[in-house]
Amino acid sequence: MFDLIGNAEAKETIRRLIAAGRIPNSLLFAGPEGVGKKQFALELARSVVCREPQDGEACGKCAACARVANIALPGSDAKGEDFDTVFFSEHPDVGMVIPFNRTLRVGSIRALEKEANFRPFEAPSRIFIIDDAHKMNDASSNALLKTLEEPPATSHIFLITSKPNALLPTIRSRVQMLRFAAIDKIEIEHFLLAQHSYSQDDARLIASAATGSISRATSISLDDFREMRQDAIDVLQSAIVDHDLAALLRKAEKINSAGSRSDYEEFLDVLQTTIHEVWEGGIKGSGSDDQILSKLAQEADPKKLAAWLQTIERIREDLRVNINKKIATDALLVKMAAS
Repeated sequence: MFDLIGNAEAKETIRRLIAAGRIPNSLLFAGPEGVGKKQFALELARSVVCREPQDGEACGKCAACARVANIALPGSDAKGEDFDTVFFSEHPDVGMVIPFNRTLRVGSIRALEKEANFRPFEAPSRIFIIDDAHKMNDASSNALLKTLEEPPATSHIFLITSKPNALLPTIRSRVQMLRFAAIDKIEIEHFLLAQHSYSQDDARLIASAATGSISRATSISLDDFREMRQDAIDVLQSAIVDHDLAALLRKAEKINSAGSRSDYEEFLDVLQTTIHEVWEGGIKGSGSDDQILSKLAQEADPKKLAAWLQTIERIREDLRVNINKKIATDALLVKMAAS
């Protein structure tokens, strides 16, 4: 029942593991944010607990399959200690640990270790999913390492991460890695047309903005996106064609007034995607479906566009340590105007 879109190679690898009856005790699902890693892990969990498998895969219809994805997670008012547990789905042999804020607490990993040593209640094996595994600190990493070194025969541990290199090398050496890639924008476009009431142009626009992430594609507000994209185009017009610092600084005021950090980061996403479209059009000489971007591509210096993309990436990294976004945005736009 692997009807999830994209990542055909990872899908085929999972099918082979199921068919051979050799699902490893520990698997690392590694790839960009929003490409469906957790959904693939849950689908594999279904194949383990399914009561009426079809060619080794989950039927998706039996009571066991239906219960797997129903996991009650703590609300926004939960405290750190509320996360020191395994959150089980309605199926007693499928559970998940998740981070509290930016950290996977050692208490949650110790709870997983304890539960992994219990025999299954209903299924042949128990499955534990560690979401955002890169958020383990040294204590939780070392606690997990003990379980990976001597894995219980009747338990599987699936780690989900967008940053596999952030895991301890000793952990990476003890897990089998499944690599996931960004989803092709054509596949995302077809998905949006099939599942949502978008026009062809809107689906193409969102698919391009989603940067390979199906979760981003389905969460984009079209009206908000259109406004942010126009702001991004205005920034590039002022920087590439007009060299108008005053206009850029006025735009910076609007950008900096974003109501939340997530709104600000979303604009950075849109700006980055728009710059990349212009850069790609200039490098390939193929232009863009958007006439304005195609014209910008003709006038822009690809080296400068690449430098702007690198600057945006640095801002993203610095946001993790709570940098002043006004200073960062002003510096970026001044650099763009001076190029």
